[in-house]
Amino acid sequence: MGMNLMNIMKQVQNAQKRAELAQKELADLVITGESAGGLVQVTCDGQGKFKSIKISPEAKSESIEMLEDLITAAINQATEKASVEMQAKMKQITGGISIPGLNF
Repeated sequence: MGMNLMNIMKQVQNAQKRAELAQKELADLVITGESAGGLVQVTCDGQGKFKSIKISPEAKSESIEMLEDLITAAINQATEKASVEMQAKMKQITGGISIPGLNF
């Protein structure tokens, strides 16, 4: 029984190391979300942390309300893409198994 527990502990430690590496990889990713064909572009990292926003000069003809909607849509697209990346990384690390404490 003792050896089995040691084996499990070693696997958990390896998974934690892979999780830390995955976090770094996600932090280095640049993910872009856009709306209205690029009128508004938002970038975030693979963890969904906001990085920057670009608003095309053509956007000045839009109303404030429309711009707010376009910005929201671009942010939602970027964070959704980041969420997909995070889930893919988690599956790589855990082989699809849910390990408590290793959630992003």
